[in-house]
Amino acid sequence: MEFIITDSQITGIREKVISDIRLDADDALLLYKSNDIIGIAHLANFVRRKRHGKKAYFVYNQHLNYTNICINHCRFCAYSRNKGQSGAFTLSIDDVRKKLLDRIDEPITEIHMVGGINPELPFDYYLDLLKTIKEIRPNVTIKAFTAVEIDHLAGLSGLSLEDTIHTLKAAGLEMTPGGGAEVLSARVRDKLFPRKIGHDRWLEVITKIHSAGLSANATMLYGHIETLEERVKHFIRLRSLQDETNGFTAFIPLAFHSQNTPMSDIPSTTAFEDLKNIAIARLMLDNFDHIKAYWVMIGEKLAQTALSFGADDLDGTIIEEKITHMAGATSSKGLTRPKIRNMIQSAGWEPVERDSFYNEI
Repeated sequence: MEFIITDSQITGIREKVISDIRLDADDALLLYKSNDIIGIAHLANFVRRKRHGKKAYFVYNQHLNYTNICINHCRFCAYSRNKGQSGAFTLSIDDVRKKLLDRIDEPITEIHMVGGINPELPFDYYLDLLKTIKEIRPNVTIKAFTAVEIDHLAGLSGLSLEDTIHTLKAAGLEMTPGGGAEVLSARVRDKLFPRKIGHDRWLEVITKIHSAGLSANATMLYGHIETLEERVKHFIRLRSLQDETNGFTAFIPLAFHSQNTPMSDIPSTTAFEDLKNIAIARLMLDNFDHIKAYWVMIGEKLAQTALSFGADDLDGTIIEEKITHMAGATSSKGLTRPKIRNMIQSAGWEPVERDSFYNEI
């Protein structure tokens, strides 16, 4: 494969990539500071094709957000509400049952479920959520609860963190979506989400999740106040944990949407930035099998392009995505199977429907 590199600063990185030598923090910073977006794309696409050829994955999934009442009040969030505030909601178990039954004729293989930190919900509520999903859809994979939520649930349950995770697993939990870390930086946490667990605790919870035999995704929220150095440290920390546990399934870059947040003055990320971030993730996270181009965050057209910048997965059908759209996302709230297949094929790739663990369907 021919590499067109116009920035002499990153030619050494090309040799590392070809020779399958792990990139370091300095390499990542060089890539972030380079404007040779085509050269970076060629490097990331080389790695992506070595792993997955022309395959591009998607899953038939349904999102469930059980509450937006949250006591953390993160500055970047447009989703959360206080109890009694306009727009606040908490789904009852019957509400969840109805949402599942409304789509029971669809071949959904994954339920993605997250919510706010609502102090009025008891631990049994979360167990009932899982059991209800398994009752209605016994063959679906439940991907639920960020590390932040699981830390909260450990406090509710009166159990150790390990026993809390095993109790959730026994009720039907099979995977976690990986959010809540935002950027693994104490500085960013202090300024944007001081009530949320810090990066050391996030890594600890994820380690316990992996130890329990559950897989997880990992994310990074970028495009707000984080520095390039903090992005790179985030990659290094995720990569180091993956070296230890091999429990991460995919990495998902999340572009910050500022509308309806206290940070609405921050402009949206650019296509240039989004594509570069995906490509660098592919190059730095050499022990992650999959990199997602999350079409909800960056839009369908840019997600198609991202498949040539290192991404191999578009996530899924979703339907009724709320969190990003409440922050001003203009993408669709859900996609059909034919639409996703067409997005992939028209970009020159081979669509592959998968389950949550990347087994082909």
